[in-house]
Amino acid sequence: MSWFIEALKKYAVFSGRARRKEYWMFVLFSAIIYAVLLGIGLAIKAPFIAIVFYVAILLPSLAVGVRRLHDTGRSGWWLLFGIVPLAGPITLLVFTCSDSQPGVNKYGPNPKEAVLAHA
Repeated sequence: MSWFIEALKKYAVFSGRARRKEYWMFVLFSAIIYAVLLGIGLAIKAPFIAIVFYVAILLPSLAVGVRRLHDTGRSGWWLLFGIVPLAGPITLLVFTCSDSQPGVNKYGPNPKEAVLAHA
């Protein structure tokens, strides 16, 4: 849950890098919260509750997605490739599952190596 909160704290930070763990934990907790809110909304006949959450989480989702792409050495503009049917989402899935680019890249130092150095 701390990874989700950490991503929310950086809700509009489009610079820097995000580890795989930060990105996927954010995606996991967002999906769980959305599913719970959708279930509650459908039970009380108010599905707009889940839509409000989706809109509220849109900017942090874009920010953590851009930072994840930066971690793999790619521009955040690659997120737009997701609108291409079939090939776009598959390509973005491969990119977000890829390991971090080792060392420092043009988006900053590797966050994985920074964590290991502090340990």
